[in-house]
Amino acid sequence: MTQAMTQAGTAAGTEAITRRGAMLGALTSGSLLMAGGNAGAQQKPSELRVGIATFLSGSASVFGVPARQTAELLFDEINKSGGIGGVPVRPYFVDEAPGTEHLVGEYRRLVQNEGVQIIFAAISSGSCLACTPLSDEMRKTTLLWDCGTQRIFEEGSHPYAFRPQGYGGPEVLAPLLYLLKHKPDFRSIAVINQDYAWGRDSWEMWRAAMDAMKPGVRVTAELFPRLGATDYSTEVTRLLASRPDVILSTSWGGDLVTLVRQAAERRLFDRSLFVLPVAEASLQILGRTFPAGHIIGARGDHWNNHPKPKDPARLAKFVESYRAKFNEYPIYPCHHMAQAISAMQAGYARAIAAKGGGWPNDAELAAAFRGLTFDTPTSTITLREDGQGLEDQIVGISHFTERFPFAVPKDMILFPAAMVATPVGQKSVEWMKGLKAEFLAQVPAPIAG
Repeated sequence: MTQAMTQAGTAAGTEAITRRGAMLGALTSGSLLMAGGNAGAQQKPSELRVGIATFLSGSASVFGVPARQTAELLFDEINKSGGIGGVPVRPYFVDEAPGTEHLVGEYRRLVQNEGVQIIFAAISSGSCLACTPLSDEMRKTTLLWDCGTQRIFEEGSHPYAFRPQGYGGPEVLAPLLYLLKHKPDFRSIAVINQDYAWGRDSWEMWRAAMDAMKPGVRVTAELFPRLGATDYSTEVTRLLASRPDVILSTSWGGDLVTLVRQAAERRLFDRSLFVLPVAEASLQILGRTFPAGHIIGARGDHWNNHPKPKDPARLAKFVESYRAKFNEYPIYPCHHMAQAISAMQAGYARAIAAKGGGWPNDAELAAAFRGLTFDTPTSTITLREDGQGLEDQIVGISHFTERFPFAVPKDMILFPAAMVATPVGQKSVEWMKGLKAEFLAQVPAPIAG
């Protein structure tokens, strides 16, 4: 991945951060730690500065750039309507691609040198694991806007960190439940996941829940190609030879696109049923290369063809506004960014109201997010007492319609967030090990589209 920063010049007031800036921020970190606390926070600022970490370069930019575009689009709309609490919003984007050490320096620099009041971090689970302790240290409200690792709130308490979306546990469990209802007689499975924390952790959770609810399934292959792999010929050969009934892959981004294309060329989709919990963001790129009849998820309930959204007009407006500006459909990172912005608006509104119209300091702002409920175009999300958002999950079967030139789900099941989320204070793997086959009786019927 390149270390060059991408200039976000398409939106007024947007700034791209330089590598030199990260070094300067690191040099000043010792002397200004408390700048992220309450210094001057009660005085209404001339602008609300928002630091946003996303991938602006490298293979993961297929997620990160659409998210940046969404932020630019929505902040422009917010500013045209008067800002937040009467204050215009100004985003500061930083690139995740150079790695966590770089991002930690950027986080400090944003708080200490740029004076951001709130931070959105990040796509990578590694990035979130690095930034969340900084939110504690610097007392800066941080919205974990896209990362999926379950470890954040299961391994400690973070009073300044909140995730306004779902996470890996529900995003793995819902597709497994769908599989158990859709093809209950499968006897064998193989996994091909990226070889890093998300790939390993998602398989551990899946295996724990599968073994608990359907013991005896034979695992024919456990394949973990390197992150960013470009050749899956060896893995595809092994999968063709082992002939599993089901192939699971929680891979995403360019890796998933490459895997699907190479698997389709060798007709692997004709031999096994694929379960792809993170497929949605790659379907536009794949077009009709992605075959019908396989289980797909979207890390939430925000399909563009959602059969029963909470606010159909708002969803249609968001989708069409994004398409008109960027000539493509929004993918799930766009929806996650929009959710984080909605949470920010609701959090500031709550904090300002609690202060009788005054501007909140950092501690008051963070307190406003605890237990916060906010609406999205498709549902309502609540932040639990541990900071984790409860987001419904939709899973369906890939098929084609006249409306979209790429695969979308049919026979969709909407899994209520509270049903598939690990209870507060428990670890996902251990909780899933305790699930029983009777748990399947809670799965709702498909939504009539």
